[in-house]
Amino acid sequence: MSISSSLNAGVMGLNVNATRLSTISDNIANSSTSGYKRSQVDFSSMVINQSSGSYAAGGVRVNTFKDIASTGSLISTGNSTDIAVSGRGLFPVTDQSGLNATPSDRNMMLLPTGGFFADENGNLRTQSGLFLLGWPADASGQIGNVSRNSGINLQPVNVSQVQSTATPTTTVGLGINLPADATVAGAAANDYNLPIEYFDSLGRANSLTLQFTPTVPGSGASNAWHVEVFDSAGDPAVSIGNMDLTFNGTGASAGRINTASAGGGATYDAATGIMSLTLPHGPVEVFVGRPNDTTGITQLASSFSPTAVTKDGAPIGKLAGVEIDDNGFMQAVYDTGQRRTMYQIPVGDVPNMNGLTARDAQAFSVSAASGSLYLWDAGTGPVGGISGYSLMESTTDIAAELTDLIETQRAYSSNAKIVQTVDEMLQETTNLKR
Repeated sequence: MSISSSLNAGVMGLNVNATRLSTISDNIANSSTSGYKRSQVDFSSMVINQSSGSYAAGGVRVNTFKDIASTGSLISTGNSTDIAVSGRGLFPVTDQSGLNATPSDRNMMLLPTGGFFADENGNLRTQSGLFLLGWPADASGQIGNVSRNSGINLQPVNVSQVQSTATPTTTVGLGINLPADATVAGAAANDYNLPIEYFDSLGRANSLTLQFTPTVPGSGASNAWHVEVFDSAGDPAVSIGNMDLTFNGTGASAGRINTASAGGGATYDAATGIMSLTLPHGPVEVFVGRPNDTTGITQLASSFSPTAVTKDGAPIGKLAGVEIDDNGFMQAVYDTGQRRTMYQIPVGDVPNMNGLTARDAQAFSVSAASGSLYLWDAGTGPVGGISGYSLMESTTDIAAELTDLIETQRAYSSNAKIVQTVDEMLQETTNLKR
């Protein structure tokens, strides 16, 4: 019994060291594979019978696993869609079959890093055929309420729908000074024109022209102005709104708006200081200033100075590239300098990272051993942020693997020697009968 158990133990030793050799071979072969997680073995002893005067070798068993919880170093690249999780967590991907599948039928996997590029349909994919998934953003860049315990709201990331964009102007800010001397008796009744470029919903550039006309009194100072607004998108000779302004002439609030009223299609809200206009592409809010406020339009003893005129909106822009920030927001960057949030890439986490099932191309899938998936915003909770222009190196340490290789070779040789010795001893037992 003892001799046969020794033979069994020796054979098991050969098997487990052959398994260890397989993991070492895999690790060394993937030492340059981005995102590769090192395979490891765990030996555990087996006990059959141990009593006084008798011993039976139980042998050894082996368990293999991927050290998914470990992270490799990040290396910088020149590609904005090379991304990696800088810490714990993995981002979601799918395969070719999942592109057009319903979310409930999609084969969702998790990846620590990937070098993505846009294919012929605009989908971001890796060379190995894995497609990036994310939560789509609305026109304002908001994600809204999404399921974080499943991939039901995830969609393949596609950049073909945002090749061009145009953002209409909706707000204008007036930071200008009107000359106080223009409203005193004897001043020349000159108009002051301020053209402001704006963009409609099709990206076309138009112009709002504000015509400031001072009220010149017979004596003293009126501190009063009349404003007419003209729009080049319609009849440039027809006003689309007007406003009457008076300013404080003395005291601590001298030069600030005293009263304001609008008409001719325009309205004014004293609480916000906004004059509302209706343009062909929609409403536009023009910040004029609140009464007695230091911002907006002022009337000081200086020249006509439109020093701080602002507006939003942008003309037609062509897609120059996409970038992903630390929080996982993917933005389209246009040649006009405008940015638009397209997707948010979440970072998935499970209670037991090493319990995930390994798939091809450095991908993993959720299993019963890993626990349930939860999708976090990148850089929140236990997960790391997402680094663009980066790839994660393999977690293989070549020096350590070569050391393990030598140990495995010696252990295999030693177990082979046990088998050889047991064979010789059994041969001696057989020869006793002769």
